[in-house]
Amino acid sequence: MSTTAELLKGAAELFPDEVVTQAHVRHFDLPLGAGRFALITLDNGLDHTKPTTFGPQSLANLDAAIDQVEKEAADGEIVGAGITGKPFIFAVGADLKGVELLKQHDHALAIGKGGHEVFKRLSKLAVPTFAYYNGAAMGGGVEVGLHCTYRTVSAAIPAFSLPEVFLGLVPGWGGCTLLPNLIGADKAVSVIIENSLNQNKQLKGKQVYELGIADAIFEGADFLEQSLIWTAAVLKGEIEVERPVIDRGEAWDQAVAKGRFIADSKVHGAAPAAYRALDIIAAAKNGDLQQGYDAEDQALADLIMGGELRAGIYAFNLVQKRGKRPAGAPDKNLARPVTKVGVVGAGLMASQLALLFLRRLEVPVVLTDIDQERVDKGVGYVHAEIDKLLGKGRINQDKANRLKALVSGVLDKAEGFADADFVIEAVFEEMGVKRHVFAEVEAVAPAHAILATNTSSLSVSEMASKLKHPERVVGFHFFNPVAVLPLLEIVRGEQTDDASLATAFAVAKKLKKTAVLVKDAPAFVVNRILTRFMGEIQNVIDEGTPVEVAEKAVEPLGLPMSPLVLLELVGPAIGLHVSETLNRAFPDRFTVSPNLKAVVEAGKRGFYVYDSGKPELDPEVAALLKQGDTVLTEEQVRARVLDAVAEEIGLMLDEGVVAEAQDIDLCLITGAGWPFHLGGITPYLDREGVSERVTGKRFLEPGVASVPA
Repeated sequence: MSTTAELLKGAAELFPDEVVTQAHVRHFDLPLGAGRFALITLDNGLDHTKPTTFGPQSLANLDAAIDQVEKEAADGEIVGAGITGKPFIFAVGADLKGVELLKQHDHALAIGKGGHEVFKRLSKLAVPTFAYYNGAAMGGGVEVGLHCTYRTVSAAIPAFSLPEVFLGLVPGWGGCTLLPNLIGADKAVSVIIENSLNQNKQLKGKQVYELGIADAIFEGADFLEQSLIWTAAVLKGEIEVERPVIDRGEAWDQAVAKGRFIADSKVHGAAPAAYRALDIIAAAKNGDLQQGYDAEDQALADLIMGGELRAGIYAFNLVQKRGKRPAGAPDKNLARPVTKVGVVGAGLMASQLALLFLRRLEVPVVLTDIDQERVDKGVGYVHAEIDKLLGKGRINQDKANRLKALVSGVLDKAEGFADADFVIEAVFEEMGVKRHVFAEVEAVAPAHAILATNTSSLSVSEMASKLKHPERVVGFHFFNPVAVLPLLEIVRGEQTDDASLATAFAVAKKLKKTAVLVKDAPAFVVNRILTRFMGEIQNVIDEGTPVEVAEKAVEPLGLPMSPLVLLELVGPAIGLHVSETLNRAFPDRFTVSPNLKAVVEAGKRGFYVYDSGKPELDPEVAALLKQGDTVLTEEQVRARVLDAVAEEIGLMLDEGVVAEAQDIDLCLITGAGWPFHLGGITPYLDREGVSERVTGKRFLEPGVASVPA
């Protein structure tokens, strides 16, 4: 049997580029005369923008620090030991770059065992141990603290989570076993399963304390000082930490059942991680920790060698890295300053845009529309949203007053836009209307002003073609709801120049949006793929497959909502309009559904009614549907839909709509909420063999979003 040191040494050799975390030990006398104390500080020597992680060498360093502390505890030289992090960061878990490199099951198993063997030692010292969660803590960072006797948390912590299930793993260094034994299965399922599958929701310090994960909470300013005073009082017996008795009866089983229900509703059995975590939580009911750790090791190794985790890490890297350095963006030094923004239109989308520009750029924003009532309504919406932020304590009164003073509305474009640097239109999706608006704006805006269009499907080049200066027109396509979805498709028209494009990217960055450069092709990226996807669903329904079979067929993709619920959210009229636009461009692949047309003409808002709380086909819609007699199975529907999507992606890449398949995935994850565990879509199509069947090749090289050969 290899020792922990040998395990970690072997793993470290596989991962030469690890950013190594040191574990510094220092000693001091506790307050209140409580005795000598050893404190381990985790620190990778970099500032808080490079969070501390646990790769194999980092674990070996912690192991060596524990060697020292263990001897001191055994010799009676210390009364307790603690662990904390560098400023703003406790530790954010395993180093995913190392996980990506693993090619063999036994290497993956070694990482699980190595973490357990090191962390476990904290619970076995001859003195009590304390974790001081001083800053962001995730994954292994949370777990190392769970192995300690006591925990304190800073009220200032912005992010605390066990995000493994979100990525396609399980909390594998004690999380699945220790957390339910500490706070009960129900709360543990919320943290491990529900929060992870809810877009990786983070806990704040106060919630960590209220859940019972931490025994005490202190303000950020003097967190460590207060934690040490508390530690001294605990060691002297002046404070007794009481923890609730854990219900190991039916409540535990119900919590696991609740977790399975959540997992089914989110991933529909399509990703294994949540279910593996729930199996371990279920087994942890008997309190046998070692049995739990062994199960975590096994689950971790199996999942590391599976496609979902690789797709999850790929998706994570797309959002964290590629999303911050957009492919094909021009030199940022070409960008011009934006000191005033104009918004044409004052409807809901335009008002949402005005609010976003106002909050992020904090420059004057002026709305225009065709009558005073609409203008007043748009400005009123922005004011009301600022009041909501004030009410929630997100901004103070001074900031609210300042923001309100920056937003205004006028009828006269010349008055509103004469000194604007950036004007965006959000008017009706019709080429004639948009061309007319741009002609008006060009006549009054300064020569350097960027003219941006929020079109979702129309040609930016055609929109700009009649202008004197088409080079300053750029597509700036947001997704609804604007405040929630991060994607911004930035469209380069045929004549758009680099300075205008660079300015658009600079503005996108200030808006905190994930910008992707796309070619001026019909419906760009997200709407083109979604319309092909929805069109195929619509086709099989029109041909005769029952609505519920068509909907259920794509459940294994684990999408945030079913196709027809999505259609309801977008609006059937908009869905129809985009399908008509694409049908004109590509009549051989994009159809216009007569049934969808009938639904729109009847003024229906969707296919479903929700009388019973869950979606049921609206009888009035059912009466409108004219179907053929070709009935497909779920498997046949799924194959048709995936083949159609793979064909469309292949064609888009051939046309150069985006630089690479990675950009398609980034768009679907950030603009349409496609799941991380699919990696967007292309890793899934590769994994299921659809890409090769349809296009003759994979979209991604082996080892990108899959286990390296």
